[in-house]
Amino acid sequence: MGSSIDIRLEMLTGPRAAGGVLPSNGKAFFIETFGCQMNVHDSEKVAGVMLARGYQQVDQPHDADVVFFNTCSIREKAAQKVFSRLGLFRPGESPTKIIGVLGCVAQQEGEEIFERAPWVSLVCGSASYRKLPDLLAQVEVGNRRVMGLDLDVDETFETELTRRDNPFRAYLTIIEGCDKACTYCVVPFTRGPERSRTSASILQEVRQLVDFGYSEIQLLGQTVNSYRDPSPRGMSFAELLVAVAQVPGIRRVRFTTSHPRDFHPEIVQAIEAVPEICNHVHLPVQSGSTRVLAAMQRTYTREQYLEKIALIRAARRPISITSDIIVGFPGETDAEFEETLSLLDVAQYDGGFSFKFSLPIYTPARQMEDSVSEEEKGRRLAVLQEKQRSIQLARNEALVGQTFEVLVDGRSSRVEQWAGRTSCNRVLNFTSPSASSSGAGASLLGQYVQVKVSRAGPNSLVGERVT
Repeated sequence: MGSSIDIRLEMLTGPRAAGGVLPSNGKAFFIETFGCQMNVHDSEKVAGVMLARGYQQVDQPHDADVVFFNTCSIREKAAQKVFSRLGLFRPGESPTKIIGVLGCVAQQEGEEIFERAPWVSLVCGSASYRKLPDLLAQVEVGNRRVMGLDLDVDETFETELTRRDNPFRAYLTIIEGCDKACTYCVVPFTRGPERSRTSASILQEVRQLVDFGYSEIQLLGQTVNSYRDPSPRGMSFAELLVAVAQVPGIRRVRFTTSHPRDFHPEIVQAIEAVPEICNHVHLPVQSGSTRVLAAMQRTYTREQYLEKIALIRAARRPISITSDIIVGFPGETDAEFEETLSLLDVAQYDGGFSFKFSLPIYTPARQMEDSVSEEEKGRRLAVLQEKQRSIQLARNEALVGQTFEVLVDGRSSRVEQWAGRTSCNRVLNFTSPSASSSGAGASLLGQYVQVKVSRAGPNSLVGERVT
């Protein structure tokens, strides 16, 4: 975003836990999270387990007795970053600390982590977090190579205690794993096959979250809209969205990430009919070329994807769309990259994430010839991002003069500067003359307020509170 409307925000977060004051054992833990919102929520679950064992959470690894790295392995560089972090805790530098590697890199690398970093004591994949108390107990009594790497499809989603680090939005996993087998993705290997929670357990947790003070819920899954209720009730994903939105006290329901194959008209109909369901869809496309999509095993063509986009754009209620795109997939030609650029013109995304292809281990793409040079990948990525930036700027500028409801979740270091997100997931920075960052009862954090947009950048909006 242009510097003229940039606002530095100090995000204010705090813990919420499903329980009262926990006894301390005098020990502390630190957890660093890499990756997506699924990983962030997984870290909340791990933190809950640690708190239940009497540990206190600290902000710096050197203050901790136990250090966890919750990892992502979607791209190869992410795994490299984890091993770089582990190098900070070589024997002799932190002899008394317990070091653990969690998540996708743990599941992917397994026992190899102990070989590369012998000072690591615990390796635990995301599917084994329910066993973490037992695994940690083994480490605490002196075992130095403890692993939890099963992919038991009978896994339960509930944990005894989940620490909520975001005081305004609660994450809730409704489906784990993936059955889509995209050639570049490690998720089926690291998180296992798709398995969904029962609708009853989801709704019960939503009601509990309302009791804890949450009014915005974000439903999570690697392919969240592939949800299939395993109970006799048999709710579809669209029906679940409506049911969650109807829980008294819920103001907003978000969901991510959707897969195009399972994105059906009923989801759009639910967003149209129920104001509490946020009017934002994240629908990764990955490529605008049908041939490249087939090589990726994405299970849809360019034309089929654009049919989904047309369905969303035709909704009576405006719905913002964001996406993911990979450039430089093995064999991607200049002409196929141009197809991706032309898809941006048609889709008119409101935002997105784009990446250079890297060769992840344990995926079919690893066997493909990485025929696009790093230099060319970098050029394509820059071209694509500049094009998307211009599209976002134009779409945001079209919103100037409109008024949106904002859930306030940030405050700048300057007086009377606030920030939050609209239902359509746009960041809106705003002033509020009637509120100050000092003084009793003046904070707007956690409130829903009306804000009129006065200016726009490619990544956010600026406005003033309407009182």
